[in-house]
Amino acid sequence: MPRLPLPRTDARLGVVASPALAAPRRRRGRFNPTPALMLLPAVLTLLAVGIYPLIQAVNTSFKLYQINKPRQGTPYVGLDNYQTVLGDGFFWRSLLRTGQLFLYTVPLQVVLGVGIALLLGATRWRGLALVSRVLLVLPIATTPTVVGLVGRLVYDQEFGVLNWTLGLVGLGPVSWVGSATAAMFTIALTDTWQWTPFVALVALAGLTAVPPDIVEASKLDTDRWWDTFRHVQLPFLLPGLTAVLIIRTADILKLFDMVFVLTRGGPGVSTEFVSVYIQRVGFRIFDLGIASAQGVLLLVLCIVLSRVYITLFYREIEA
Repeated sequence: MPRLPLPRTDARLGVVASPALAAPRRRRGRFNPTPALMLLPAVLTLLAVGIYPLIQAVNTSFKLYQINKPRQGTPYVGLDNYQTVLGDGFFWRSLLRTGQLFLYTVPLQVVLGVGIALLLGATRWRGLALVSRVLLVLPIATTPTVVGLVGRLVYDQEFGVLNWTLGLVGLGPVSWVGSATAAMFTIALTDTWQWTPFVALVALAGLTAVPPDIVEASKLDTDRWWDTFRHVQLPFLLPGLTAVLIIRTADILKLFDMVFVLTRGGPGVSTEFVSVYIQRVGFRIFDLGIASAQGVLLLVLCIVLSRVYITLFYREIEA
């Protein structure tokens, strides 16, 4: 019969410790490569897709880089490209149109999304809530290019589904992308259809974090739903809605696919948002230096707006 090791007495603690029960000591100087190998694909993907293009864009923004004039080379010109962009009236007007689209869509998406989340959170039919959540994912999962193609079928003046529906009630066909006002409305309507479910899902996740007993206690104090929403539910929604504002701001600034397929920036330049204008400068005028400077300035603008959103709207939930 093997002999067990005798217990040893720890004089400092006044207890008897058994070597058999003691925790095994970690061996120092031994590197375990498994965690690093597990993270390696993600790190390489981030470097290839995010970090390297960013560094290359910043580097190109300081160069005279016109791909239709290869003989002139790509010399560094310092801040000349940024001075050209800041003095470009077309760039500022496209940025203004992008800001208008943001004001037309994001506040409406937040209001509709929170309203849908409140209705789904209050329903007692679990089957309806489950089916609704699945349906909310479908517009988000649809790629912007497909959304633009579907929009062309819906908004077509002669064969579109929307004009056909209007004809059933005796209304004439509408040129949804034929005028500046109608085209902006069409883009805003399509963007709202695609991204309102995203806001609803984020708000619904925030509502599930609200303790039910706090909601019930607030209903005993007041019978107005607005007071309950403002003082009890809204604080739990603010972190998620702040993230929504940051994500949707970045989406609006880089909105290209759906607009290019649906209107190609027209009629005229009425829907030529800043991302569409950058594409025109880079791949129609072939001035990658100017286009890169515009993209870097958009990145700086997005970072600044994100900081403003966090300062104004983000609030920690007190335990």
